[in-house]
Amino acid sequence: MRPVFLATGLLLLALVWLLPLDTMLPVFAAHMVQHMVLVAVAAPLIVLGLPRLAERFAPPPLAAALAEFVVVWAWHLPVAHALGRLDKLGTLAEQASFLAVGLLVWAGCLRRDQPLAGAGGLLLTSMHMTLLGALLVLAPRDIYAELCGTAPDLSGQQIGGMLMLAIGTPVYLVAGLMLTGQALRDRGVA
Repeated sequence: MRPVFLATGLLLLALVWLLPLDTMLPVFAAHMVQHMVLVAVAAPLIVLGLPRLAERFAPPPLAAALAEFVVVWAWHLPVAHALGRLDKLGTLAEQASFLAVGLLVWAGCLRRDQPLAGAGGLLLTSMHMTLLGALLVLAPRDIYAELCGTAPDLSGQQIGGMLMLAIGTPVYLVAGLMLTGQALRDRGVA
């Protein structure tokens, strides 16, 4: 166990779940901060904090990346997003599924025996997170306002998309590149 990583990951979870982020940021942007902390910041810290446990439950990296892709994109469909934003059980299901797939991705991709496959999983995740963030930023209207029963807030959605780009894209990309470097060193290439 690595207590510093684990404690930091758990502290971040507590902060994003307990702080009133929606009083500090537009509602959609606050929601996106929660998502990104769950999948791209707290999850890898928890996996790094519990490496033996993570290795025991680590799925194949590309399977984990696919599961994460499905969960993230499904919760960003307007009907599912409204459920996650407006219903307490929906919020719980959304947050739990984001954390679960985040843990799966990082456990699978940080496996010591497959750094190149892990790099592939993280780079694929970076690509789809970048695409989703860009779609949120470039959408001509607030995608979620009507189903959420709120006034349109295109700028809040754009800020949320930019947060996704600013947090998720570099975290997955840098980690994927680090794993690629590790794989090359392991093979004596670098």
